[in-house]
Amino acid sequence: MPEHVQERKPKISASRKLMLKSLMVAKAKEELEQEILVKEEEKQKYLTERAPALNTGGLSLAQLQDLCRELHAKIDVVDEERYDIEAKVMLNTREIKDLNIKVLDLRGKFKRPNLRRVRVSADAILRSLLGSKHKVSMDLRANLKSVKKEDTEKKRPVEDSDWRKNVEAMSGMEGRKKMFDAAKGPAQ
Repeated sequence: MPEHVQERKPKISASRKLMLKSLMVAKAKEELEQEILVKEEEKQKYLTERAPALNTGGLSLAQLQDLCRELHAKIDVVDEERYDIEAKVMLNTREIKDLNIKVLDLRGKFKRPNLRRVRVSADAILRSLLGSKHKVSMDLRANLKSVKKEDTEKKRPVEDSDWRKNVEAMSGMEGRKKMFDAAKGPAQ
């Protein structure tokens, strides 16, 4: 490998390159204008074939009515063709979109957006699932069993109110005898 790399000199000078670009642009512009003229001529030719000029002069009322009926029939046929073509175009565009999505999935270049946590209430979730027609309010406390404070106070035994008295009563031989008797059951 050579130690110093020589800079390559362009084969075409800058002014020559600019001149060639301008010639190419002029040629492309000329061809575009020619193509537009050809398309316009084809359009005129097609219209003269499909829709010839109408001669209504010297026609009686019955002949004019027949002509109108024929024109209406032709218009109906053209509308049906237009509708069919529009349906095909919509089907093709939908298919193209689906295929583009599949291509992106296969490439694996689909970038997933960063998701953020959003706090949503239970009512909002139900509304989104059931739709806005159903107005459902979810009251979580409605299904809970109600407990009154008075009931909890009544259930407590009175003996447990002061633990010191209970300990004093159970201490010594008398307390142990009471525990023994209580475990044995009622006196027979």
